[in-house]
Amino acid sequence: MSAQTKDLRNVVMLGHSGSGKTTLIEAMLYEGGAIRRRGSVESHNTVSDNTDLEHQRENTIFSHQMFVNWKNNKINVLDTPGFDDFVGEVISSLKVSDTAVIVLNAASGVEVGTELVWEYLQHYKTPAVFVINQMDHPKADYDSTLQQARERFGSRVVPVQYPLSSGGQFNQIVDALRMVLYEFPESGGKPEKKPIPESEMSRANELHNALVEIAAENEEGLMEKYFEQGTLTEEELAKGITIALAHQQFFPVFVTSGLKDMGSGRIMGFIDDIAPSPLDRPARKLQDGNDLHCDPSEKTTVFIYKSTSEPQVGMLSYFKVMSGILKPGDELVNADTGEVERIAQLFISEGKERIPVTQLEAGDLGVTVKLKSARTNCTLNARGISRSIRPMEFPESRVRKAVWAETTADTEKLFAALNKLKEEDPTLKLDIDADTHEAIIGGQGQLHLDLLKHRLERDFGVKMQMKDPRISYRETITGRADADYRHKKQSGGAGQFAEIHMRVENYNDGMEEPAGLSIRQKDIEDLPWGGKLAFYWCIVGGAIDNRYIGAIKKGIMQQMKNGPLTGSPCQNVRVVVYDGKMHSVDSNDISFQLAASGAFKDGFNNARPQLLEPMYHVEILCPEETTGDVMGDLQTRRAMITGMDSEGHYQKIMAEVPLAEMNDYGSSLRSLTGGKAKFSMKFSDYQLVPTNVQQDLVHNYRAATVEV
Repeated sequence: MSAQTKDLRNVVMLGHSGSGKTTLIEAMLYEGGAIRRRGSVESHNTVSDNTDLEHQRENTIFSHQMFVNWKNNKINVLDTPGFDDFVGEVISSLKVSDTAVIVLNAASGVEVGTELVWEYLQHYKTPAVFVINQMDHPKADYDSTLQQARERFGSRVVPVQYPLSSGGQFNQIVDALRMVLYEFPESGGKPEKKPIPESEMSRANELHNALVEIAAENEEGLMEKYFEQGTLTEEELAKGITIALAHQQFFPVFVTSGLKDMGSGRIMGFIDDIAPSPLDRPARKLQDGNDLHCDPSEKTTVFIYKSTSEPQVGMLSYFKVMSGILKPGDELVNADTGEVERIAQLFISEGKERIPVTQLEAGDLGVTVKLKSARTNCTLNARGISRSIRPMEFPESRVRKAVWAETTADTEKLFAALNKLKEEDPTLKLDIDADTHEAIIGGQGQLHLDLLKHRLERDFGVKMQMKDPRISYRETITGRADADYRHKKQSGGAGQFAEIHMRVENYNDGMEEPAGLSIRQKDIEDLPWGGKLAFYWCIVGGAIDNRYIGAIKKGIMQQMKNGPLTGSPCQNVRVVVYDGKMHSVDSNDISFQLAASGAFKDGFNNARPQLLEPMYHVEILCPEETTGDVMGDLQTRRAMITGMDSEGHYQKIMAEVPLAEMNDYGSSLRSLTGGKAKFSMKFSDYQLVPTNVQQDLVHNYRAATVEV
C-alpha cells in the first residue's frame, strides 16, 4: 500500500454541488478494485461522504482522503465540497494535489462553484482534467457544456471524448485520443472497444489532430511521425501530452456517467498514464524563498493540510510528505514552534477507514493521530533542517454573527469549543470586537455557521446563540467650533480648578495650519481604532503650564473613545488648545483632564458631528439573467455600484456596501439566483452615514442609554 514517489498520483475532485463528484469517485474506486460494490449518496454508504452531517444533508461537507491502486500506480483521491461555504476544504486539498479533476454537470453546464475552484486552481498552477458527468441525465447537453467551459476557461480546454448520444440512450463514447469507440453494457462497467463509425471519423480525426498538435509542441519529430503514419497511439502521444498537461497548456475533456459507471475507468487510465507524479511537479517555494523538491532521498519534511477531531480518537492530522521517507516512531520538529512531534502511528485513509503502513515516501498522503500541537498549515521537519512550507491563505469572512452561550455557566466551555473548531477549520474566525465587546464568529456563509452551531451542540454539548453583530461605527465632525470649559470643585482644603479654551475641527492630511495662533507643539497621532488626532498646543504667556499637556491629551482621548453621538470612537479631529487658566494650588492633572474632556465634548457637539460606517468592497459573480434582480437587491442595501464586467457567461458586479446591510446577504443571494452566484467582501473604508440613518441610530442609542 506504500508506493514509490514516481508511482504516485494525487488527484483532487472539484466541482459545483450536484455535479456528481462523490458518485463518480465511487465508480472509480469500484473500477480499481478498492471496493466490491458501489454505494450511493441516497443510501448513505459511499466511501467519501461518511459523516452523520453529510448523510443528513446528502452533500459533501468535508474533504475526504481515499486511494485506489491502478496497474502499478497508487492514485490518491481527495473529494471536496461543492458549496463555497466550505471553500477551506477545497483550498487545503488543492495545496497537496498534483492534478485536479473538475466535474461538470452535463445538465447544468459550468456553474458558479466551478468558477470559484478555477481561481484557486490557477493560483496553485495545478494541471486539470475536465469531466462532463451525468451524461445519462434527461437534460444532458454535452455541446453546450463544452462550449461554456471553453468560453469561460479558454481554448486550452480541448475535448478528448464526446458521446454519441445522451440521456437514457447514453452508452457510447468516441475517444479521439485512442481513436476508438467505447460501448458500455446497460449495467455499465467495462466497455467493449469498437471501431469509430464512418459517420464520426471526420469529427474524431479533427479532435485527434488537435491533440497531436498539442503533443508535438513538446516533443520533436512527433508531427513528422504523424504525417507518415496518419495517426498516433496514446503511448506515442504520451510524453508531449504529459508535458502539456503538467504546464497547463491544455485541459482535456472526458465524458462519464458516474451513476451508471460509464467512462470512469478511462479517467483512471488517463490519470495513471498521463497525469504527473509528484516528481514531475515544480519544486515548492519555501517561506525563505528556497525551493524544495519532492525527493525521497532528501531529509523528511511533512506539511499538515487538514486537522480534525474524532470522538474516542482525538485530533487527526492529514498530511503530505513533501520530501524524504516518513516512518512510525520518527520525531519531527515543528518549524513554527520548535516543538518535537513524535509520529507514533502512520496510516493511509480510505474514507473513514484508516489502514496502518510502515512508511510513506515523498509525495504520498497520509494521516496520523494525537500530535501535541501541530495543526493545519504546520511544517514538520527531520532534526537538523529548517524548512517552512508557505502556508495556505484563506478568504475573508463573508458572514459575521455575535455569539454567546445560552447559559452563563457554559461561556468558558463555548469558547474552548470554538477555539478547537477553529483549529480544524481555518476559514472560521473568532474575535472580540474592541468597540462593542461582542464575541464575533466569522464564516463563509450562513450554512457554514449553522453547521458550526450543530457541531457545538452535538460534539461539545454547548448551546450557542447567534445574532447580527452591532456595527462598529466611528464619529467625526464636518465643521468647526470653539469651546471653553471650567472645572471647579471645592470641598475643604485643596480643591480642583482648570479652565480650557479649545478649537475642535475636522482634520485631514495637508490642511492649512490654524491662522492667527502661535503653535508651540504639534502632535499627529494615529488612533488605535483608526483615523487621527491632531493636537496643537498654542498657549502663550503661561496661561496653562506645559506640564499639563499630557493630562489634557488624556482627557481628550478618553472622550474620543466614547463619542457623544452613539458612544462610538471619534477620529480625524484637530484640537487646538489656545487659552485657559490655572490656579497655583488647586490645579492638578485630574482637573485639566476633566476640563479637557468637557471642552472637547461641547466643541464636538457644536461642530456638526457625523457618524461614519464601515463600507465593504463586494464582488458578485452571477448569471446574466439574474443581474437585474441582484442589482435591485443591492440598491435596497444602500449600495453604490462601482463597476460591471463579464467573466465568461457570468456577470461580475462590483459595489461598495455598508456592513450594516450585509448580514443576511449570502442567503438572499442564494435565493435570488437559485444558488448560482457567489460573492466576496473585503473592508474598504469608513464613509458618512446618511442623515436619516444617523438620526435613527442616535435616537436608538440615547433610548438604550436612558433605559440602562
